[in-house]
Amino acid sequence: MQRFFDPVYACALLAASTVATALLVWVLHPLLVRYALARPNARSSHTTPTPQGGGIAVVATVVTVGAASAFFGAPGFNAPWAVIVLVALVVLAVVGAIDDIRPMPVVPRLVMQFAVAAALVWALQLDGRIVPFIPAPLETALLVVGLVWFINLTNFMDGIDLMTVVEVVPIALCLVVIGYLGFVPQITALMPLSLALAGAMLGFAPYNRHVARLFLGDVGSLPIGALVGWLLIVLALAGQLVAALILPLYYLADATITLARRWRNGERISQAHRSHFYQRAVIAGMTVPQVTREVLLLNVCLGALAVASIRWPRPEHQLLCLAAALALTALLLWRFENARASTRVAP
Repeated sequence: MQRFFDPVYACALLAASTVATALLVWVLHPLLVRYALARPNARSSHTTPTPQGGGIAVVATVVTVGAASAFFGAPGFNAPWAVIVLVALVVLAVVGAIDDIRPMPVVPRLVMQFAVAAALVWALQLDGRIVPFIPAPLETALLVVGLVWFINLTNFMDGIDLMTVVEVVPIALCLVVIGYLGFVPQITALMPLSLALAGAMLGFAPYNRHVARLFLGDVGSLPIGALVGWLLIVLALAGQLVAALILPLYYLADATITLARRWRNGERISQAHRSHFYQRAVIAGMTVPQVTREVLLLNVCLGALAVASIRWPRPEHQLLCLAAALALTALLLWRFENARASTRVAP
């Protein structure tokens, strides 16, 4: 099979993004300790004030790589949409930074997120269709709403040490594999962003490993959610809807089921909480490293199934991959749900 990306360049970009992010976090850490402490609240799994804002380094690395790719004319990296995407990430990072310092009201925050999501969807120009049997304007509106949901669920799920790392890195690296093998040319063109995102999260990981010395903060989780969600829309528009659903399946399932339960129980959706499956598992006695290891293992399996669904695109094969992904995700959610009965409480 023909490959469309230089592996040496890819490895160099991944390594450079990792090192650059780690160094930037090292430089910023003293300032974040002084000015950006996150106090424990009803949503927190930490018990002592911990600095947040590590997402500044992650977003700075991704935006720098994206801007350099556009400036130097990386193959397929079209400048007009690149500018929209990079500006959108910066806007969300600014909104997240403001929210980290002084929480914003829900309505203006959602208005900003919808505006950014609409710009990101518009940047795609929607040459293809994901669900052709519904009107195109309705599909566009659903994509905007779905992207806003993905931005927020990424923020919601960033509740324990390394959780966002073990979710985002497998997705980004799987997109790199898909692009490198030439399965989806649209994803190949976006490999600089996928590589930069994976490298940036790896560079942030040592500071976020349990017990974390630094959190992403909304300044990181919001733009990261937007970028991952946008890349998945690109994948779906390229005719790979099954793969686009499989890759983030754990986050989608945990966040959506938790939200539905809270709505059914009459709880305030915007109120801080610790009722996600992974949080309940920690409360029940599983350690944070146990939980994140199991999520990482699931995401590696989901990545393999996503690649398989593209490599063997017959409908029956794709349905089999999706069914396996649903079964594995349901199994992990069940394990987290029943952790109290199956896990000894750590001393």
